[in-house]
Amino acid sequence: MAPVLGGFAGNYNRRHRRSGYVFQNRFKSILCDENSYLLELIRYIHLNPIRAKVVENLSDLSQYPWTGHAGILGRHGQEWHLIEEVLLLFGRSRHKAQQRYVDFMEAGILDSATKNLSGGGLVRSYGGWESICRYRKEHLLCIGDERILGESSFVEQVLEADEIEIELKSRLARDGWNLEKLIAHVCRRSCVRQAELLARSRNGSVSEAKAIICYLGVEKLGLKSRELADRLRISQPAVSKWISKGRESDKENNWSEIFS
Repeated sequence: MAPVLGGFAGNYNRRHRRSGYVFQNRFKSILCDENSYLLELIRYIHLNPIRAKVVENLSDLSQYPWTGHAGILGRHGQEWHLIEEVLLLFGRSRHKAQQRYVDFMEAGILDSATKNLSGGGLVRSYGGWESICRYRKEHLLCIGDERILGESSFVEQVLEADEIEIELKSRLARDGWNLEKLIAHVCRRSCVRQAELLARSRNGSVSEAKAIICYLGVEKLGLKSRELADRLRISQPAVSKWISKGRESDKENNWSEIFS
């Protein structure tokens, strides 16, 4: 998302001969609990144009092309817009699911109660903001409260899994794992010379080695994509692509075992 928004902003500023920010805030990525939270989140987002008075009512919103609401109703469709996951929350029959979805949206307009959809379980679970700040200073928690939407038990489960990842990265760091050691191990197993990593090659072994280095470097060692991009002489967006490929390769060939 950062390259997408940054690229658009740069292009927009050049076309309009201006400078400065185009988007007010950063995008958000929220880990969501049960369907009830997901449904509220879907309704909250899709009703934004009505709350902002961009459109007057739900009928107008159904024709508004700049929101997912119209797409769910089968209008202004986009190839990249996946709506089946949402409709399945309302029923298996597409027509009935769409009608139940509309009823659900209408109920949201009538409901004047303010929904807190920015998280909250973490604060309740750990005894208030004072405790949260202490935990964060001690580097025990890395997931912010605003990124988890669900009950306390769900938040605790997520944080427990996150702490396991933190412990793994700490152990690997203590064992001397860094980018150079990772590159050496991957190249040895792939029978690829390190110099080949810097060349523009279509060789399958070289491509897999780059993908694995990017994936394990970011996901397991906690390295920054900028560091990987500089070392491998590729762009940061390219690092993201290699990470995805490396994840699939790891599932097939269990590259993570090199840390065992």
